[in-house]
Amino acid sequence: MQELPEVTDPRVIDGRKIAQGIEAEVKKEVDAFVKRRSIRPALATILAGEHPPSKLYVKLKHWACKRVGIVSEDHKFPQETKQEEIIGLIEVLNKRPEIHGILVQLPLPKHIDERAVMMRIAPVKDVDGFNPLNMGKMLIGREGFVPCTPKGIVRALSEFNIDPQGKEVVVVGHSNVVGKPAAIMLLNRNATVRVCHVYTKDLKSHTKEADILIVAAGVRGLIKADMVKEGAIVFDVGITWQDERVYGDVDFDDVLPRVKLISPVPGGVGPMTIAILMEHTLAAAKMQAGE
Repeated sequence: MQELPEVTDPRVIDGRKIAQGIEAEVKKEVDAFVKRRSIRPALATILAGEHPPSKLYVKLKHWACKRVGIVSEDHKFPQETKQEEIIGLIEVLNKRPEIHGILVQLPLPKHIDERAVMMRIAPVKDVDGFNPLNMGKMLIGREGFVPCTPKGIVRALSEFNIDPQGKEVVVVGHSNVVGKPAAIMLLNRNATVRVCHVYTKDLKSHTKEADILIVAAGVRGLIKADMVKEGAIVFDVGITWQDERVYGDVDFDDVLPRVKLISPVPGGVGPMTIAILMEHTLAAAKMQAGE
């Protein structure tokens, strides 16, 4: 696993430190919940295929479960598995009262319809926030289970006492996992939001206007210093695996001198995403227990 440098620059968002704070609170609440209800929160993960980054992400999620006292189940399928097999497992997990959260690791193999799979997860167990019902509730401002990465970004802003209201936000990337939900969650907080993507003309003209720039395009080093406003806050959500190392969408060393805050890759948004997943699994257990 890639060695993470110690964060010493106050402009660098230490996602590990924020995640540790979230996990400490979750562990305390899990212990209290177990004592109160004699129920231990449980998360089931589903992984299809041999995609190395996905296998690592699932492993990291199980390690986090262990740290906070959440039970975890690991379900693996081969690359060639049929969609019906995954949906069949989801239906079984939906009915098991001792399983409180279900997470399907994305991306799924190309022959599987991700949307069809996500629709089958019971909304109350949809701890990754991708079921259309939970997405729809987010759209009307009733945020419950929302995608964990955008929620991690919102949490990080809160940690630094930054109110998005009235801020110019630019999101680069319009996936259902990060781009769209990040835009909606920041709209819910009264930011002015622009969403850019592969078809956007003159990306730089947009990114230079951003008080808060969220980049989730999956293109290594896409954002350079001349594309960033002086004093901007930059969240790099991009992941590119190359030579067994992970790189972000932001040219970190080039951009760092211009920013107020920036999240590194790795060690930035990723740990916060996993910590939010732990928080959601506990919330799901409480909800299903009638709390």
